[in-house]
Formats: sequence, C-alpha cells, structure tokens
Amino acid sequence: MTVQQLDWIDSPPVEAVRAMIARATVADGTAPISEQAVHALAADGPSRHLVCTVENRPVGYAHLEPGHGDHPAMAEVVVDPAERGAGVGGRLVAAVLEAGGPGTRVWAHGNLPAAVAVARRLGLTGARELLQLRRSLATPDLPDVVVPDGVTLRTYRGPEDDAELLRVNAAAFAWHPEQGTWTQREIDERRAEPWFDPAGLFLAFPSEGDPNRLLGFHWTKVHAPENGDPALGEVYVVGIDPDAQGRGLGRVLTLAGLHHLRDRGLGTVLLYVEGDNTAALHTYERLGFERFHVDVAYAAQP
Repeated sequence: MTVQQLDWIDSPPVEAVRAMIARATVADGTAPISEQAVHALAADGPSRHLVCTVENRPVGYAHLEPGHGDHPAMAEVVVDPAERGAGVGGRLVAAVLEAGGPGTRVWAHGNLPAAVAVARRLGLTGARELLQLRRSLATPDLPDVVVPDGVTLRTYRGPEDDAELLRVNAAAFAWHPEQGTWTQREIDERRAEPWFDPAGLFLAFPSEGDPNRLLGFHWTKVHAPENGDPALGEVYVVGIDPDAQGRGLGRVLTLAGLHHLRDRGLGTVLLYVEGDNTAALHTYERLGFERFHVDVAYAAQP
C-alpha cells in the first residue's frame, strides 16, 4: 500500500477518483468529498492530492487545501467501499496531517462510525461541526415574503452582478475558511454547472441611495434525483453585507428562495450551517428547519 502526493490536471487518476467518490456516496448515503474539493480535482490551484494505491490501483484519495492566514489546512478523505477495513483511511489521514502541518483538520462527512474509529485511533478530537438542516416544502406553513421598506429584490442578471456578489460574499464570510475565499473562478464554475438557474439567485438592493450596491443575496440550488431519491432544493449560500445586518434581510432572502424552490415542485429543502453559529441556527429553526446530519472536522489536540 502506497500513498503518493500528486499534482495533476485532467490525467487518468481524476476519473478513477470521481468514480470512487460516486461509489462511496451510494454506499454511505452521503458524499465523502465536498463540491469545492471535487471542483479542485481538475483545476489549477493550490490544492494537493494524495492517492493511496495497491498494485497501482487507486483505493483511496485525500484532498488537502493548504492553510492560509489564520485558517488551518483542511482535508477530506474517501476510501473505496470495496477496500475498507484494510487501513487505507488511517494511512491517508496520517499522511494529510503530516503534509498539512500543525492544526490540519480532516472532515468526516456524516461522521460515520469508520471515520470516528480512525479519529480515535489517531488521537484526534472534533474541532468544528457543520450541520445539515432540512424542512418540508409540502406544508402550508411557509411564511410570506415581506420585503422591508427601502429594499428591492430581483434575480441575477449575469456577470454584471458578479463584482458585488464577490464583495458581499467576502465581507459576510470573512471568518469562513472556504466560503470567504471565493474568487471569480468559483462563480464561473458554478454558473457552468447544470443546476445553475439565474432565477434562483436572489439579490437585495437599496431602493434609495446607490441602487447598485448589493445588500445581500440568496443563492439556491436544486439537486437532481439520484439513486431513487427525489430532487432536493438547497439554501446554497445566504450572504448579508455586515453594513446591512439587523434589517431582517437574511429571513426575507431565505423565504424568497424557499418560495421559489416550492414553486419549482421541490418537496424538501436542505441547508448547511456551522454548529456554533447560534444566531443562524435560531433563524433557520424558526423557519421550520430541523437537524438532519452532521459533518465533523477532526484535528490533533494542541
């Protein structure tokens, strides 16, 4: 069993890793690798890729995003379902901890028993939680959208809106190690995805003052039916300019997106929120969301 660190773009291992991720998603009921890490497989960037092979056959993969500023390196690991129980996961986690340096965190999506066992064996503890919440859209209790005075809602018009989207995203998520680092590339990649729908990206602007200065946005997403499961809506990103907070825009934009998803025929919607973001959790729980599952980022004890 060998672990190699690779730097590749569009070479054969990419398709093998994509197929492995798909098999693991079916086996576990949750994706082992995030959307952002999957995009990085075929992108020229700082990401590092570690592949575990047996007789030149990939049996496991780890994505490592180097640390920056105050944010530690972040890693995600997948093991082929047919190769589990042979120590592949432990080898990969140990390798990314060494390659990423002090403070490196390793995500366990779904916090499945095998991941918990590896973390315990390596002496790792939970350092961060990401909660997935869900709610039904089939119930009649979805509140109406009441836009506050002085605010105008519209949907995305194209690249002309990108600069303001990036400005607000960076300001709203300055604390977030992944979301806060978005650049034009991240928007371009998502605009090229089959799920992208400009009618599902809601923007709030002031009706007085500078009408082109974005106050906040809500980007929705629709997950196609998969493995017999129906399509799912998602509150993909909600970002509010810190200067515009306290006006209820998060609730207004969220509800606008929920109504849009319901009108498209979606029966259920999901979202992700940091486990320690108490204010956001209260907002979403008041809108009828309930906890569905949890992702845990593990790290070595300092």
